[in-house]
Amino acid sequence: MAGWFHERIIEAHRLPLFCFFAALITAFVFTRVNVRLIRARVRWLGNVSVGEMHIHHVVFGVVLTLLGGVAGLVLSDVSTGWYSFSAAVFGVGAALVLDEFALILHLRDVYWQEEGRTSVDAVFVAIAATGLLLLGLRPLTWNGAADGGHWTALAFLFVNLIFAVITLLKGKIWSGLLGLFVPPLLYVGAVRVARPGSPWARWCYSERARRPRPRLMAKAIHREERWRRPVIRVKIAVQEFVSGRHDLPAPALPDRRLRRRVVSPRPRQGADHPGRPWRSGRPRAH
Repeated sequence: MAGWFHERIIEAHRLPLFCFFAALITAFVFTRVNVRLIRARVRWLGNVSVGEMHIHHVVFGVVLTLLGGVAGLVLSDVSTGWYSFSAAVFGVGAALVLDEFALILHLRDVYWQEEGRTSVDAVFVAIAATGLLLLGLRPLTWNGAADGGHWTALAFLFVNLIFAVITLLKGKIWSGLLGLFVPPLLYVGAVRVARPGSPWARWCYSERARRPRPRLMAKAIHREERWRRPVIRVKIAVQEFVSGRHDLPAPALPDRRLRRRVVSPRPRQGADHPGRPWRSGRPRAH
């Protein structure tokens, strides 16, 4: 293990990337454990507040990301150790920012709501992309580009980029992102039928399209219900195991008999219906 680490990480000059990767995972797990304990009302933990204003941890993430990024630019030529340390600081800040990615996207606090799963997806995408980079894969590259010439390499990159855009427009996010490192995933995702709610399905399959294709839309819905839904349930189960449950039920309304009865205000003189008797809604005293 030590020999593999020295050969694939240190000698390949990937130590800063490894420190970023380790700090990203560690900070995300620590943050999720912390917020779950706060949610469980542990006495020795609490939210950070200044007066009545709650400070989200995305604020600390932005500060750490800025410090780590600027320090990395300054220390990149000083030493590998300090450069790796700045990369770790950048990874901690990135974890704090991505953990509240849904708050930035929706511009409201949806941390424990169903929309909050977007933050977990963003962290998983960052971890997957960084892990593939550590393995030596590079996005939109071709190992035989040097033998084929410069223009062949550019054409290969351009074609892969087009397939990546088509795959993402078809709603296949993971296939599009992972396909940047493994191009055959892009080809399969671009050829197969799009997901029902994707932009490609709205433009080419739905009734609003210039040439509606109801058969392809029905096929997409069938595949979504038969194959995609079970995968989504497994993904949600993994997310809830790692980060806690997000789809909290709405607060129950009180019983109708316990609700306060709304009393309409007494009409003034000269109202629209001056002759209509006024009723307060309260029982008369006997």
